[in-house]
Amino acid sequence: MPSALPIADPAPADGALPASVAEGSAERDLGVYLHVPFCRVRCGYCDFNTYTASEIRGVRQSDYAGQAAAEVGFARRVLADAGVVEREVSTVFFGGGTPTLLPTSDLILMLDAVRDAWGLAPGAEVTTEANPDSVTEAGLVELAEAGFTRVSFGMQSAVPHVLRTLERTHDPARIPLVVEWARAAGLQVSLDLIYGTPGESLDDWRRSLELALAQRPDHLSAYALIVEAGTKLARQISRGEVAQPDEELQADQYELADELLAAAGYDWYEVSNWATDAAHRSRHNLAYWTGQDWWGVGPGAHSHVGGVRWWNVKHPAAYAERLAAGVSPAAGRETLDDETRHVEDVLLRSRIVDGLPTDVLDASGRSAVAGLIADGLVDGQKAIAGRIVLTRRGRLLADAVVRRLLD
Repeated sequence: MPSALPIADPAPADGALPASVAEGSAERDLGVYLHVPFCRVRCGYCDFNTYTASEIRGVRQSDYAGQAAAEVGFARRVLADAGVVEREVSTVFFGGGTPTLLPTSDLILMLDAVRDAWGLAPGAEVTTEANPDSVTEAGLVELAEAGFTRVSFGMQSAVPHVLRTLERTHDPARIPLVVEWARAAGLQVSLDLIYGTPGESLDDWRRSLELALAQRPDHLSAYALIVEAGTKLARQISRGEVAQPDEELQADQYELADELLAAAGYDWYEVSNWATDAAHRSRHNLAYWTGQDWWGVGPGAHSHVGGVRWWNVKHPAAYAERLAAGVSPAAGRETLDDETRHVEDVLLRSRIVDGLPTDVLDASGRSAVAGLIADGLVDGQKAIAGRIVLTRRGRLLADAVVRRLLD
């Protein structure tokens, strides 16, 4: 969750949504994202809305679960007042920050608030992110018993010098242990990796992939390092202390990841995500990419319901003050017009393996398809069948593909 918030319309104090959000709501899934904005240390590359203990004096982490539960109750009332069809929640995702810095009982309290507000759909996916050094064997068992189904470990790398550059604190040797604990508890396992860290060689990246694959996770994400303005890493690069990530090397690293993952039986289903099978894809993230409804709980969290998008105030103290006053924690919002929704639909659906239906493109977009096939960016047979699906080369140039589809 990037720390900078968009500039848009003010959000009403009562959180009221326009009647338009109710249209078609019965056909959309409802997800809940719970942002836990606390970290033990701030990683130099991170631009997310997170805080260490020294940065939030006067804010108690022990109060946070109750505040998040209060927003869940507020959300239920707002959606009901807007006439949105009441649905059980399909997916819940605890992100951060480091959710597992909180006591297990706090995470369970927050999940129970969601369950009490809407109920959980049969087979609901409930995920928490975790650092490898922020979980215990007993804690993972408690989460599984409370209804969590999945844990996503921020592995990032298996190479100590890469982890030092990223300012990650865990020992890569801990990865097999925490994966074993999670599996024993009955949780699905995802591992998150980052490639393109300054100083990381192709052999370093191969080593990370091989350690990750040796654990046989159900799901794996691999993201290219992006240098965000205002981060410590950006300042280090501007001073010449650290090299700028090499885009050509990042492309080679992506291709290596896709080759090794495919050989190990993993299928890509989004540009940066692979799973052992369709049942282990992240349904919560797919809801984002396919325009479903979700309510984001917590400081800086973003929400989307029926074409209306809004985001909460960033600082935990301001967030707590608004909830204590009984008003919406939203800082701003926007109602997406048809053109914006079309652009976002093309941008997001073209990135997933199910593809973008060609019939949603306008005439100029459809005329671009033949050239994209000729350039090896789009699968020709699938395009003929009516869907835009990226090739491996197309995934590397996904933004360029989108521009050509929208020009």
